Amino acid sequence: MNWQDILAGLAPNNTRAIARGISLIENEQEGYALLLEALPSNDKTLVLGITGPPGAGKSSLTDALIAELVKQQQSVAVLCVDPSSPFHRGALLGDRIRMSQWYNHPNVYIRSLATRGALGGLHPKTIEIADFVKAAGFDCVIIETVGVGQTELEIAGLADVTTVVLVPEAGDDVQAMKSGLMEIAQVFAVNKSDRPGADLFANHLRASVNELAAGKDIAIVKTSAINREGIAALWTAIRERQQNHTAQQHKSALLAEKAWQIIGQRRMKNLDIDRLRKEIEVAMQDPGFNFYKLVASLQ
Repeated sequence: MNWQDILAGLAPNNTRAIARGISLIENEQEGYALLLEALPSNDKTLVLGITGPPGAGKSSLTDALIAELVKQQQSVAVLCVDPSSPFHRGALLGDRIRMSQWYNHPNVYIRSLATRGALGGLHPKTIEIADFVKAAGFDCVIIETVGVGQTELEIAGLADVTTVVLVPEAGDDVQAMKSGLMEIAQVFAVNKSDRPGADLFANHLRASVNELAAGKDIAIVKTSAINREGIAALWTAIRERQQNHTAQQHKSALLAEKAWQIIGQRRMKNLDIDRLRKEIEVAMQDPGFNFYKLVASLQ
């Protein structure tokens, strides 16, 4: 299937065309750039980023949001970014079993992507793949990132709305991460809120928001993904933030961040880490070796 056929057949229910298109982009096969350049504009699809520390219940919350969207007869595509295997660099699919009930649902498309060693909790081609999936006409595209803590800020340059998932026991972690979190979050989901201390944690989080993000429209919603509690309220908060963040200034800033990341990846494309290591090993034999001079010579 060439890129023209993929584009012609692009629709939420054409999983074959979507899967082929993602693979074309992911592996940079012939025609992938032409496919991207031919994608129709789509400002209606919500791109929702779900991030947060490991163990917060991101996959379970994503599963609950899928159920909420299906109940509202909306179509949803989910891009699950997983850690890479050190052997084959593919995705380690440990958390995907939580969404197994949706794999054959006509309104749901789920794809796992490996980080392939990239920092920031995203696949190197997440921006391009998300735009491709948007062009298929889904009502919502959910991107669930790897739980890698403070480096997980790239999602802010991709998603229309970013939801940070935390748990009541995350008090110390929030103190360490909160400045970065306040930069990227429009919605905080205090998940596993049936546990003791959830109300106290939510109040402390609200105080941090008021202190560090005064004037920003940030929602704090208590949820229990396992018990399906608070999910409708979470979705309402997400939709409200989508409507509040569609201003031209926000859109231009979002596109500038996406352009920055794509251009950076393309300029780094011809750099090979193994070749760099060999050149450094040779350069280190020189008694006057200076690391920064070497880096400057390679640019």
